[in-house]
Amino acid sequence: EIPTGGSIKFEGVEVDDDHIDAVRQKMGMVFQHFNLFPHLTVKQNLCLAPELLKLKSKEEASKRAEELLARVGLSDKANVFPKSLSGGQQQRIAIARALATDPKVLLCDEATSALDPNTTHSILTLIKDINRKLGITVVVITHQMSVVEEICDHVAILDGGVVVELGEVKEIFANPRTAAARRLVAPNGGSA
Repeated sequence: EIPTGGSIKFEGVEVDDDHIDAVRQKMGMVFQHFNLFPHLTVKQNLCLAPELLKLKSKEEASKRAEELLARVGLSDKANVFPKSLSGGQQQRIAIARALATDPKVLLCDEATSALDPNTTHSILTLIKDINRKLGITVVVITHQMSVVEEICDHVAILDGGVVVELGEVKEIFANPRTAAARRLVAPNGGSA
């Protein structure tokens, strides 16, 4: 997307055509629909980005993949293909893949909206664990306020592409100031 105004910086570097590849290497992305390569095994999916970006040798990428599989609780799935995994397992592999390049930021775009409630909870617990234990900043994009409430410390509420409220989750949920926040926090007009 081309900004219509202003600028975007990450770690003091302008995010533009000249720097976008360097910035992308510092960010991991977890999508709603997993986006795993079906013709590659789980381990091959995890090794692909570090090898292509020349961030790790084949051996280093393989070792990192094994570490990540252990972190997401799927060490026994290294040599299977994604289609044989459940939705929750696929999302765990997608999270591991997003971590394969050792990012500083993990972007989660509706990462749990395709999952059942129990699986959603386990994925959110994993994401929270990654944030706390690895010190990786996690940005969660979601329409599900229960997700925000469960794992986020801060929230930005957008309405028509404009940030209308920004602050700590507890404060925004307890005292939504804008109509957009009230619709999200208390959609049926009840108290938050």
